[in-house]
Amino acid sequence: MRGLILAVMLAGAAGLAPAQSVGVHGMLGPKALIVIDGGTPKAVAPGETYQGIKVLSTRGDRATVQIDGRTHELRVGATPVSIGGASTTDAQRIVLTADGSGHFFTQGSINNKPAQMLIDTGASVVTLSEAVAKNLALNYSGGRRVQTTTANGPAFGWLIKLDQLRVGDVVSYGIDAVVIPGELPMVLLGNSFLTRFSMRRDADQMTLLRR
Repeated sequence: MRGLILAVMLAGAAGLAPAQSVGVHGMLGPKALIVIDGGTPKAVAPGETYQGIKVLSTRGDRATVQIDGRTHELRVGATPVSIGGASTTDAQRIVLTADGSGHFFTQGSINNKPAQMLIDTGASVVTLSEAVAKNLALNYSGGRRVQTTTANGPAFGWLIKLDQLRVGDVVSYGIDAVVIPGELPMVLLGNSFLTRFSMRRDADQMTLLRR
């Protein structure tokens, strides 16, 4: 199973709330693993419909789907795109849904390269592992050396500034981030990003509204 998600912002799609995040998490045989708003992947076979998304066909790492009467080809790991025009939030709001463990995962991009992300209110800055930073082609070794606290205790990392960080249709610029050693597979969206938004949580839904 591939661990990359193609995030697609939908505006007014049938059966979906506006600007809901839809992704292809991977392929399971002929089925596409559809993810809606960061939720649990759902295996959908060609000809089947899941919450307004009809899978027409799959091939390799691509799925052809029909949304609101329009046909789109989605590819695992592609840079997030926008379908159906601008979102009704005018790129000012991010809406996320918790997974079964209560975590808020989302797919975004850093400097136009896709990355899986996790909301972490306990992190002072956006945090990436060296492996993820290398995959994103970040020149972190040129950053300022700082001491950090990780799950394995104190460690040295590199403080850098991200030129661009995108979640859904919302783009932020000049975000402080720290790159740490270890195997952290996703980007932790810490307070250097979150403090740019007001945050509201209703049950399993979190809304971030740009200040």
